[in-house]
Amino acid sequence: MHPAIKCDSQTDVGFRLARELVVKYGWNTTCFQIVNPGLEYWFGDDGESVVGYVTAGKSRVVAGAPVCSKANLPTVVEAFESDARGSGLGVCYFGAEARLEAALRDSHGHARVLLGAQPVWHPSNWPRIMADRSSLRAQFNRARNKGVKVCEWSIEKATNNPLLRECLEAWLRLKGLPPLHFVIEPETLGRLENRRIFVAEHDSRVAAFLVLSPIPTRKGWLTEQFPHHPKAPNGTVELMMDAAVRELCDEGDEYVTLGLSPLSKRARIEPFDNPAWLKFLLAWMRKHGQRFYNFDGLDRFKAKMTPEYWEPVFAISNERSFSARTMWSIALAFTENRPLRVIGQGLAKAAAQEVRNIRHWLNFKGT
Repeated sequence: MHPAIKCDSQTDVGFRLARELVVKYGWNTTCFQIVNPGLEYWFGDDGESVVGYVTAGKSRVVAGAPVCSKANLPTVVEAFESDARGSGLGVCYFGAEARLEAALRDSHGHARVLLGAQPVWHPSNWPRIMADRSSLRAQFNRARNKGVKVCEWSIEKATNNPLLRECLEAWLRLKGLPPLHFVIEPETLGRLENRRIFVAEHDSRVAAFLVLSPIPTRKGWLTEQFPHHPKAPNGTVELMMDAAVRELCDEGDEYVTLGLSPLSKRARIEPFDNPAWLKFLLAWMRKHGQRFYNFDGLDRFKAKMTPEYWEPVFAISNERSFSARTMWSIALAFTENRPLRVIGQGLAKAAAQEVRNIRHWLNFKGT
């Protein structure tokens, strides 16, 4: 397929070809997320490479990195960026990891910023790590004592399952913002091929579920999402994680990650420093954005599972210095080109919650 031809991820032909290439070459932890709804595909003319991206503002924002062999990565990057320039667009690789970062590190035409870190385990070490964590074992026991049971569901049973859908929707209602998309796409229940689904059940209902997406060439898995019902017993998510990783251990898998913890500083890379303006913006987001996205809570949850190490995750753009325009393109990518509308909906939701809190307090004082 010629590189100038794009296929939307909703088309069967583009979706199937992209999935085949991910299964053959996928290395970035987000590689399988390019088969989620809403992305466009660029295919290399060698038939052995694909890039999943969204067009946002003046950029093509890529989900992770190009999917291809390691040897062909520089060639694929050059061809994809050339095609983007032909359309008057820049390129930003959001969620890039060590392989792409190393390939572009010495390029004067690319700038990188640190987005955060992702925790990593070798599944064979998981049982020993959990054996040393009495606090986590206590969490597992709380859930078990409440009758929570975890099992893996087949793809056929899980696909568009109404019980999973009910749990997902209850979880999304707790969020401070409307559902975001791109590499954190919540709508995966219709596209579960090659994935694995572990489900925690309690009182004949789905209390939580975990979607694992493959990282084929690393013989690994990404926990793409783990929605949980607000009424799920304490320890449900932890117990579900434990059951899933022990299964990966038994099957000889070699890598598992909980994915990006945005703004996390746990990955140590030296020497490296984000631009001053971006450090200020990210610090402001971490301090004032907790109502909409609990950065610190997510980071603490992932850290308490005692990762063996943390990997840095980057955004890399094809420009000399990372620009505010590129950051705006990233915001557009996550909000389907409607960031102001999403922020407005989030503020309205926050205001409604404050009203409910005040009414609850007044009712309590009146009793």
